[in-house]
Formats: sequence, structure tokens, C-alpha cells
Amino acid sequence: MGKFTKEMVDDYADKLLIGLTDEENQMVLDEFEIIDKNIDIINEIPDIEKVIPMTHTLDNFEYVLREDEPEESINVEDLLANCDRTAGDEVEVPRVVG
Repeated sequence: MGKFTKEMVDDYADKLLIGLTDEENQMVLDEFEIIDKNIDIINEIPDIEKVIPMTHTLDNFEYVLREDEPEESINVEDLLANCDRTAGDEVEVPRVVG
């Protein structure tokens, strides 16, 4: 993939339903240019492809899964009692997307 262009950023912004001004578009392009430069620097590291990917930042990271024990849950009616508007067992919220 080549460099990002103004048209590409505008296209992605339209797909995400966010409008960008020319100033915001330029800001995004500037950020991508910085990211591209950093990726180029990383790609210049000798034998970078031989490095084993990390799964965690700490070498001695260990995790222990807890026992999956059922717990008593809160009654749905009690939870919905704090809501202004409900529809059955669901919380009704204002529509935010056209």
C-alpha cells in the first residue's frame, strides 16, 4: 500500500460517518506520515523478521485462571428500577445515529 492521500482519508471518514474539515484531514495525513517514518525505521533493523513476537511485555508474566463458580445475580426488575425508560427487559436510550 502506498502513502495515504487526502482522498483516501476523506473516503474512510465518509465510511465511518465522520466529516473532516481540510484542517483535520491534513492533521490525519501528518500523523500517518509520522507513523510511516517510524515503521520505516523499524523495518531497517537487521534481522527484524527473526524476532519472536511477544504475547506480553513482561518475560515472567504468568496468569492463573480463577475457578468459574456461579454467583447469585441481581434481579432484572431491581436493576431496571433505576432506569428512566425501559422496553421489556431492556433499557431504552435515545437514538444517536440517523
